[in-house]
Amino acid sequence: MSETKSQSTSVLGNMQPSKAIVKLAVPATLALLAKAVYNIVDTAYIGMLHSDIALTAVGVTLPLLLIMVSIENIFAAGAAVLAGRQLGAKDDQGASRTVTTVIGLSIIIGIILCVGGIILIEPLLRSFGASDASLPLAKDYAFWMFIAALANLPAQSMNCAARAESSVKISSIAVITGALLNVILDPIFMFSWGLNKGVEGASLATTVSQFVTFTILAWFYLSGRSIIKIKVKSFRPSWDLIQTVTAIGIPTAVIQICLSAASSLTNIAAAPLPDADEIIAAYGVVQRLILIGCYVVMGFMQGYQPVASYSFGAKDENRFHQSVRFALKGSLLLTVLVAAAYILCSRPLILLFNRNPIIVEYGRYLLISQVALYPAFGLCYMMTITFQTIGASRYGVFLSVIRQGLFYIPFILTLPKLIGVKGIYFSQPAADVLTILVCIFSIRSMKRIASKNMNKTA
Repeated sequence: MSETKSQSTSVLGNMQPSKAIVKLAVPATLALLAKAVYNIVDTAYIGMLHSDIALTAVGVTLPLLLIMVSIENIFAAGAAVLAGRQLGAKDDQGASRTVTTVIGLSIIIGIILCVGGIILIEPLLRSFGASDASLPLAKDYAFWMFIAALANLPAQSMNCAARAESSVKISSIAVITGALLNVILDPIFMFSWGLNKGVEGASLATTVSQFVTFTILAWFYLSGRSIIKIKVKSFRPSWDLIQTVTAIGIPTAVIQICLSAASSLTNIAAAPLPDADEIIAAYGVVQRLILIGCYVVMGFMQGYQPVASYSFGAKDENRFHQSVRFALKGSLLLTVLVAAAYILCSRPLILLFNRNPIIVEYGRYLLISQVALYPAFGLCYMMTITFQTIGASRYGVFLSVIRQGLFYIPFILTLPKLIGVKGIYFSQPAADVLTILVCIFSIRSMKRIASKNMNKTA
């Protein structure tokens, strides 16, 4: 165990920040991309059913998925930052109490989400744009999503704990194993030569795979191989801990909530337009493609966050600012590369999921519009993570709201009414312009608050 702890300290506290971030980010990104396989594979296999309504049904479940991910992230991201600070301050027991308590709370919240979601499944789907035609298939798909919450929430908390102590290898193994299993199980559960469950089979396969991921992570912590220990006696929920973890984690969660709201409002904005079902189906495909780009940036941030948190907790101002500079450049570079790839390959990417020429055409332009100014996402997300880390969570919340909330929502509510489907195309780029401007003006205050708070805790 001392060797494991020494290796973790070497990476987080001694290795050159850029190298440490890359070392942690590569496996984290691979794991997240494997997680994206869940959504992409489901959508691809559902496309093989040759049913536009099936694609539409899965599209309207996306806001629910994003909401559930956001709830996962409230505690998981908050625990990762707080545990990282505690490890940097040599408080291993404090980190273990934080993570154990968060995992216990995640299990409780997962049960509440599962039961509540199943009870309210129909009104929820209606509110996210499900039509009479798509509702039955959407209910089949969403049911198993709610069952998966029982595993997803605690698994995400354990995943973030592994990240905080730089044990990214087990995290990668767990997520990649689940993703590969999903690829295998999807056709078995969906098609006539297997269980013949169609859309429901895709969701069931994903749920089984996610329980496998949870089992692997639980084994890692219960076997005593981790630096952070999960023990029943360390489960000590208190208002102060919940408040601290929630304050740190809310900005990351709010990003997901805003993505969900934006997705739902886009479906609602498309509903009165000609070819509404085709637009919603195309948008559902595009959003799942966009998740891949999001996961690339998020994986890089998962490499950055523990290095920054550890440096902040250790009061190493120089190392902290080196980490911030590298993360800023890296996030911008990654988003430019993702945007270029999506714009150049927009048509063939949509064709992977559907060959209806109407859906392909809408999907192509929707994809281009979503990533035209994609660096806005990388910049805003990186700064949100940094403000979380330095104890300025309120401003982090503000930044997490602006792109898909404060700026996007007014555009998506008005532009489609004025100029039809072009209004959907233009809403995201317009919001991204404003987001970039706000982030640029916030960089100086971010540096000032970081230095002030580190000196205050010194």
